[in-house]
Amino acid sequence: MSTKLGIVYLVGAGPGDPGLITVRGRKLIESADAIVFDTLANRRLLPAGARETGHPELYDVGKRGGDRQSVKQDEINELLVRLGREGKRVVRLKGGDPFVFGRGSEEAQALNDASIPFEVVPGVTAGIAAAAYAGIPVTHRGMSPLVTFVTGHEDPSKPDTQTNWKALAQAGGTIVLYMGVKTLPAISAALIEGGMPGEIPAAAVQWGTRAKQRTVVGTLASLPQLAADNGITAPVITVIGWPVILRDEMNWFENRPLFGRRIVVTRASHQSGGLSEKLADLGADVIEMPATQIARLDLAPLRTELTQLGNYQWLIFTSQNAVAIFWEQLLGAGRDARALAGLQIAEVGPTTAGALLEHGIRVDVIPERFVAEGVLESLNERDDVAGARILYVTAEGSREVLPDGLSEMGAEVNVLEIYRSIRDGAGASGLRRALENDTVAAVTFTSASSVRAYLDAVGEDMSLKAPAITIGPQTTEAVNAAGIELLAEAEESTTDGLVAAVERAFA
Repeated sequence: MSTKLGIVYLVGAGPGDPGLITVRGRKLIESADAIVFDTLANRRLLPAGARETGHPELYDVGKRGGDRQSVKQDEINELLVRLGREGKRVVRLKGGDPFVFGRGSEEAQALNDASIPFEVVPGVTAGIAAAAYAGIPVTHRGMSPLVTFVTGHEDPSKPDTQTNWKALAQAGGTIVLYMGVKTLPAISAALIEGGMPGEIPAAAVQWGTRAKQRTVVGTLASLPQLAADNGITAPVITVIGWPVILRDEMNWFENRPLFGRRIVVTRASHQSGGLSEKLADLGADVIEMPATQIARLDLAPLRTELTQLGNYQWLIFTSQNAVAIFWEQLLGAGRDARALAGLQIAEVGPTTAGALLEHGIRVDVIPERFVAEGVLESLNERDDVAGARILYVTAEGSREVLPDGLSEMGAEVNVLEIYRSIRDGAGASGLRRALENDTVAAVTFTSASSVRAYLDAVGEDMSLKAPAITIGPQTTEAVNAAGIELLAEAEESTTDGLVAAVERAFA
């Protein structure tokens, strides 16, 4: 055991939308040795690959009301103290804000008693954020000059309640209840009995700020029954007050074009060109199941050709993965962009061109059609391809359309296969459950290999449960061959084109 004490950071994860965590919180997560997280902390905030690599250590201490399997608070306190004494840099990731009905103060007391250093990083609290995402301001000039946050765990019918419900009913302003879905009928009755008009507008927001957010609007008197009729269960934020009537004007989140649509992305976030993020920005509930991983092949032939780039007139890439591996090896050989000074460069589309531009290289040929045939069409119009030596950097098993076509033009082509796509079943079990429950609106595919890997991961029968949206004609061919219903094909074979196709499909 380390003799040096670690430190524990009590970090507010925000209400659910991973974009609402603070910059400080994000940096601490990235540098943590261990993360102790709650049920309401979005799993997307956890570092990618942590479960597979074991770093940082992950401890799920999620607590849900009435769940006998929940980790007790004393056990969480003991875990934090132990990790701190082991010298670890610990992030205690708590939904919302640690000090707003989050029991973070109890954890801070336990750390203080054990002489473990700690810091508190505030988070966006659900009482404000869930209301805002439902289009409800908690205060509004001329309508509600104050807001009161109250725990809904307090049952007014019990003698040990610490809340003066009558005083609260007469205070005016907006009341925001945390975790009060089970006690809502009793709370509503107590507030009305205390003098609050039953016709005051009220709303219950379930899973606030997440793509599965649901909002039920009624009055103080009617909301308990409306929530029950609509199956509203925890986690819920309840807003009581006149600003609720502004929801019709301000309901921005639930009016986004893909809101409520569960879309599957079969490519890892770091390879998708922001696909997941762009779909989420349009309101989609995104499930990521990277269908393929990139495995490097023997790179000795590539390293040899890097010493002989002067023998070539053209360099062609057909994927950003090829660009990434090529550049990695180029830098590893002690060279940089100047090594490509005498080469013409062609690639298959804007995504690959963007990957090159990140390294300061602007390509010479981008085809109008983002497929191998399009590259051939563009190169066929030039007079510097016949007789040229071309280095073609690609994936194992790629189509021979491009090298065969270049050879017919009179070029000498050296094909370097530097990686292969292999199946990645991560997340497949969760995706199968979603498919079984018919909650998936569509599955996006960015390559034929991702279609094959998807079939392997979920099975042929299950793959037919949701329609496909593809990035281009080659991917569409693979979808058709698999018998999957085609919902849409991107007009432009780019990430933005695929996003536009998804939006168009559900317009």
